[in-house]
Amino acid sequence: MIRLNRAGKILALVLCAAAAGCVCRPPGKLVPRKGDEIMVAGQLFHTGARVVLWSDPGGFDAYRVERRFAPWEKADWEHSRTNLDATATPNRYGVRANGLSREELERVRGGGWDLALLQRKVDQLVIHYDAAGTSRACFKTLQDERDLSTHFLLDLDGTIYQTLDVKERAQHATTANDRSVGVEMANVGAYARTERNVFANWYHTNSEGFTMLAIPPHAGPDPERTPDFSGRPVRRAPVAGVVQGKALSQYDFTPQQYRALARLTAALCTVLPGIRCEYPRDADGKLAAHKLPDAELRAYQGVLGHYHIQADKVDPGPALQWDYVIGEARRLMREPPLNLDVEGRPVTGRPGLLEDNH
Repeated sequence: MIRLNRAGKILALVLCAAAAGCVCRPPGKLVPRKGDEIMVAGQLFHTGARVVLWSDPGGFDAYRVERRFAPWEKADWEHSRTNLDATATPNRYGVRANGLSREELERVRGGGWDLALLQRKVDQLVIHYDAAGTSRACFKTLQDERDLSTHFLLDLDGTIYQTLDVKERAQHATTANDRSVGVEMANVGAYARTERNVFANWYHTNSEGFTMLAIPPHAGPDPERTPDFSGRPVRRAPVAGVVQGKALSQYDFTPQQYRALARLTAALCTVLPGIRCEYPRDADGKLAAHKLPDAELRAYQGVLGHYHIQADKVDPGPALQWDYVIGEARRLMREPPLNLDVEGRPVTGRPGLLEDNH
């Protein structure tokens, strides 16, 4: 019987690894996440923001077919069918089949997306507001009521919930679903003057004159990842603007959401370089606040809003500070700024976040 000393054991392990074509690691060794990673084609990528995956405790899992918040004994698919808007399939997601060859489709239909193929097929990042107010309430609407899905939920406290691997075709933006990644930002939405809005239920002014979030019981509990979270929109008053030719007002997002969105945008534009870190502009270089013409939308590669895709949508609304999101994301990517003046010429500097409520 041959006995190996310590050096001999190490050499044996090295030879074993070389022979097997892999790096030997102790079986059962825990490989911990840092807590800021997103999943893209089965691989983890850092964002620098707090991320809760669908597989984490307290995560939101869009791979499940049962309703997340229904009583367990009535959450299964058979009971759920009568409670969903669409009941054609128990899945809230699908395969990014459009544009795939038969060979590619056979390869990916079981989950076998590789990153290089996904990078060739995904070239849009679609930003929504959820109109539900919190990510928990949004997931309840998508999973338990609407038979819809999105890749990311961005809560009021800046927590990013990923519900599906980016390789999946989430059901969030109709014609863009095959080529896009979707992120739903917690915000109760934008309203015209003639529409009944819910601002009074969600916002109040404190004794110091600052606008504060007050999450109503039906949308609670408060963001679970930040105990005793006290949220504020970055601007005190509702922001007025025109989207789809319609005058709207909307309370701004929180500073935590802006920081997280910029980091998520930077990560996605880096991992999926078909998504250019830019937003749609009109002829004078300003944000295009309307649906893009069909031919322009087909050609567009980059970050855009839901309203750029569908004429009947106004999210993410007039409040979103696009220049800050794109400017900060490009800074994190170490890319030059893409700010343009009124004549469409690049200007230097990075736009700061407009704040008057802190």
